[in-house]
Order: sequence, then C-alpha cells, then structure tokens
Amino acid sequence: MSAPDPVVEVPSTSSGTEKSSGTEKSSGTEKGRPARRSLDGLRALAERGAAELRSGSDDEASPAEVVAWVAANVSPRLAAVACSMADAALPHLVAEAISGVDVLFLDTGYHFLETTFTRDEVARTLDVRIVDVKPAQTVREQDAEFGADLFARDPALCCERRKVAPLHEALGGYEVWFTGVRRDEAPTRANTPLITFDERNGLIKVNPVASWSFDDLIAYATAHDVVVNPLVANGYPSIGCAPCTKPVAAGEDPRSGRWAGLAKTECGLHL
Repeated sequence: MSAPDPVVEVPSTSSGTEKSSGTEKSSGTEKGRPARRSLDGLRALAERGAAELRSGSDDEASPAEVVAWVAANVSPRLAAVACSMADAALPHLVAEAISGVDVLFLDTGYHFLETTFTRDEVARTLDVRIVDVKPAQTVREQDAEFGADLFARDPALCCERRKVAPLHEALGGYEVWFTGVRRDEAPTRANTPLITFDERNGLIKVNPVASWSFDDLIAYATAHDVVVNPLVANGYPSIGCAPCTKPVAAGEDPRSGRWAGLAKTECGLHL
C-alpha cells in the first residue's frame, strides 16, 4: 500500500454545526477507510477507556499509555489529531504509536505566519498527514456577507463559521480525535478527562496530555527535538487567530491573550 499524501485539503461545505444523534455520520470519502462503529459502540468504548486508563485518578495513565490504548482499540485510519500548531508535541506523541496519523489543521484564513511555518515543519518532519480543514467561505466571502472584521463584532459567530463548523464536518469520518487540551490552561479546562464521548461531534475525544503543565509540554518538545511555534518564546503560550491573540505577561493565565478584552474565553471547539 502506498504511503498517504503528506498534505490534503478538506473544504467545508457547511456553515453550521448540527448536534449528533443516533444516526451514523458519513464514513468519509476516502477509499479504503474502514467503516465506523455505531455511536452506541463508540460510547461504550469511551466508557471502557475511561475505566482502563483510570482517568481522573491519582494514578491515571501517562500520555504515551493513553495513545497506546487508542492504537490498540481503534483503526489508525479512524483516528485524527487536532492541532493548533502552537507546537508539534501532540502530533509527535501520537505518531509514535500511530504512524501516518491524520493531523487536522483548521486553516481559518487568519493565522500568524509563524503558525503556518509550524504547520509546514510538522508536515516536513513528522510521520503524519496534514489535513487542511477550510471554512465554507474565504475571508473575503465572509466579509462580503457579514461585513469586515466579523471577529471584532461577533467573535462567537466568527469562530463558529471558521473553526467549529468545519471541524465538526471534518470529524465525520473518524472514531477518535486527539486534542492537546490541558487542565492547567484555564479554569474551564480544570476537569478535562483523558477520554470521553463527544456528543456534539459523535465520536470519542481523547486528551492524552490533560495532566501536563506548560513546562511539561516544552520539556517533551525539547527532549524529542520537535518544532515549537516561534511565538511561544515571545509571550504567546496559547495561539489562535492573529486578530484575536495577544501576548501574555509572565504569571498571567496562559489563555488570557485569547480574545483579550472580551468576555469570550473559548472558541467553542471544547465546550
């Protein structure tokens, strides 16, 4: 079997997010991808995983053990990593056990150049396949419909259209998605489990580095010589779209630079 293309593009065809129900989502358009389990089957697998990985306990599984559990229970073609490209630690960690894993990059049209650089380095240096997930509209098309700088007037709607809805559609062919969510990032993430069933997107959500601190992340990246977004060293511990991300002073909440000055604290991907 030939190796998968290192980069593919998946344009979104939807501008909204539908709640998952008892019906099955599409198994994807790629030839050779195995059929997904039923939603009830995935719920049961997530429940078993939470128990076997001792999620939330004092002796919960390590990040590597979490990834190994997924590799043993899910087809590699049905697993994906969602990566903001703040660093390559999570893609590297997963690719150690699942070679050629899909890495979903939400190409919002508003990224820093440093983020695009990091994405390109991940594609070049790791055994993964980058999947560029694009919104249904370009920035210009969105501006034409809603007016310029929607992010400044209605950031929730902008995130919904450029991140949440495209990811929801892209996840339709997978059984598992890995995220880099950490409990230390914000109070809203303090109770993040290692594994859970994602009802909104209709698949298992795995947070293998939930217990890591920011220092743990940087130590892993350093030990394995994986790329870190250059902005991290310049006061950006959490990186999103350029118009909505500001540097953070030492000692401040790592996510306080996201949507600074607004009540918004989450883009909606992990609510």
